[in-house]
Amino acid sequence: MARPNVLLLLTDQQRADTIHAVGNPIIRTPSLDRLAREGVRFGSAYTPAPVCVPARCSLIYGLYPHETGCFDNDDPMPTDRPSLMDLLSGSGYRTHGIGKMHFTPDGQALRGFQSRERQEEIVERVEDDDYLPYLHAAGFEHVYDPFGQRGELYYLPQPAQVPAHLHGSAWVGDRAVHFIEETERERPFFLFASFIHPHPPFTPPTPWNKLYRAALMPLPKLPPGYDALWSYANRYQNRYKYRDAGLDLNLVRAMRAYYYACISFIDYQVGRILQALERRGVLDDTLIVYTSDHGEFLGDYGCFGKRSMLDAAARVPLLLRYPERFTPGQEADAPASLVDIMPTVCAAAGLACDSSGTDLVGIVAGGAGDRPVYSQYQDRELGVYMAVDSRWKYFYSAPDRREFLFDRVNDPQETRNRAGVSLCQEPLRQMRRGLIERFRSSDYDDPLEGETCWRAYPQPQMPVDPDAGLLIQDAGWSLPYQAIPGYSDGD
Repeated sequence: MARPNVLLLLTDQQRADTIHAVGNPIIRTPSLDRLAREGVRFGSAYTPAPVCVPARCSLIYGLYPHETGCFDNDDPMPTDRPSLMDLLSGSGYRTHGIGKMHFTPDGQALRGFQSRERQEEIVERVEDDDYLPYLHAAGFEHVYDPFGQRGELYYLPQPAQVPAHLHGSAWVGDRAVHFIEETERERPFFLFASFIHPHPPFTPPTPWNKLYRAALMPLPKLPPGYDALWSYANRYQNRYKYRDAGLDLNLVRAMRAYYYACISFIDYQVGRILQALERRGVLDDTLIVYTSDHGEFLGDYGCFGKRSMLDAAARVPLLLRYPERFTPGQEADAPASLVDIMPTVCAAAGLACDSSGTDLVGIVAGGAGDRPVYSQYQDRELGVYMAVDSRWKYFYSAPDRREFLFDRVNDPQETRNRAGVSLCQEPLRQMRRGLIERFRSSDYDDPLEGETCWRAYPQPQMPVDPDAGLLIQDAGWSLPYQAIPGYSDGD
């Protein structure tokens, strides 16, 4: 059997419930619906870390954060083991990356790719990017927030400052189509196309920004007593993203409209990429993986952002299409993880790999049993640690010194924490024990005290000052454009 091409499509901050074919009646995603119809949908796919860099690190190394040492966006990715791209490049694949990779500490690194076309949100120099020179050559050098103004306007919906054909999502689609059409046919390819959207700011281009209207969007999920489900991480990110001064439901619906529009515009690019594979005659010879690094609250529980183990932030879409190994039209509800992507790709390519994940073929076939999957944000005093199986979700928040337990069968919407319920103490103990044993087996004891307990670290406190910690983000290359003689210089 010939080795397949591999197409990995990754979005940033896309919720699992934002695909029409998986039960969302409002969003329009015909291309993703096609992947779900012609492939396999994983209904309980979770990120190994609900924040960008460690999630991506776990995806390309096939290991959980406590095994890579990458827990947050400032942590370095490992250099002592091969990435998925290293393995594929070494076995004869033509490997190419397009778009946001968010590699640390060197954002320009290849990490096994033979070539890259870079598009990152915030760069210090124009020459460190490939999308910015393209945009400037088209006459848009004056746009120094090409992905929307962050900081003060992080969660305010913003129409894109560039036309649709120059938009960052369109550029990723363009470059992916070009690679598929122009790459040599003598060897299989691995193409990793990574979109910045729907990460905020939500900036769809016109006319896509009018595709959904705020008044027709659903309200966020606000179950009674919802703030009892907050962790320190929820409060922290609500503060620094300017979202802790009250909940404006009309604004939330506008956010959702623009967020959906960003996803539909990505869906359009996915359709173009699928058409390129069809024109090339290799669609059925290509393993296609579509997923995201983590989710987004979008006002659910009165929260915004990620960094939480609630499903809005921790559950991700996961679609696979490859008729050779996945019978079309299947749904798999057993827990899956981004760490499963590396062994799945390697198995299809006939390669061995060192991974904590498993080939997703076994998940679809039911051969993995009730295997739990794990997730982690930060460690030590800020750590949040999660285990999920088919019945229960358990997580512990170190800064809160608090456990959470959700019944995934009887409360799939995660409206009540069962950790304090006397009738649920046995599953609470079992889930806690399983997670701690998982860490012990990996010689990871930073969060642990003794054999069965969590370590009690000093608890961080939110600043009393309501302006403390508010985010300011400006790209280094754009700072000269912000100088206004006679005004910004104080004269």
